[in-house]
Amino acid sequence: MVAGKRDYGQFCGLAAGLNVVGERWTLLVIRELLVSPARFNEMMDNLPGIGPNLLAERLRMLADAGVVEQLPVVGDGRGKLYQLTERGAELRTPLPALTRWGMAFLGEDDEDGVVRPKWAFLAIQAMVREDAVPDVHEVYEFRIGDEAFLIEVKQGEAAFASGGAADPDVVVVGDPRTFVRLGANVVTPFIAIATGRVRIEGDPDAIHRCTRMLGWSEVARSDLPVSNQAGFRNSP
Repeated sequence: MVAGKRDYGQFCGLAAGLNVVGERWTLLVIRELLVSPARFNEMMDNLPGIGPNLLAERLRMLADAGVVEQLPVVGDGRGKLYQLTERGAELRTPLPALTRWGMAFLGEDDEDGVVRPKWAFLAIQAMVREDAVPDVHEVYEFRIGDEAFLIEVKQGEAAFASGGAADPDVVVVGDPRTFVRLGANVVTPFIAIATGRVRIEGDPDAIHRCTRMLGWSEVARSDLPVSNQAGFRNSP
């Protein structure tokens, strides 16, 4: 139990976990650190409505629990960078699963809400089908708004990171809202591509593996050549 925090008083793993992450905003703070470390002001920008005092309190609580740690910022003596600890990084598995579950509750009435590239990439992570991760070594780059993210697949496992790649096998381009809409099944992959909201470039076989992994079955079906799929352009 974290000192000074309310406790459920139950000898149960779920209750113990909720003692740490169950308070309002806490999981969203962790969401901001899932892809990459972030500064306090960056998290403030991505968490409209939280307030600086509450964010500081949540970060302190997570640090006390060993979930988040502070790092110095190179070249900035007063700057602090927050990142997940090894224990905090264990949430990379359940949080995308919770995101996938929560997508079912999103609808067109929610589309006026704030959206960020990081959240869109979390939606993409939630789309990944573990049983369809290809047993090859490839890198898929997602350019979401003005940010870039990576999925690296290797030996049937997928790893996620922020930033671009020097020579990605596949590049997927789109805006944040469209990727969240895809995850929520508000729009189909075929419509997103056909209307130009999503563009995909790369080797046709790699595109097939990437889209199949994401569950975009109508795009990835093997009987439809990449060159005939709307929105697809093979890299030179």
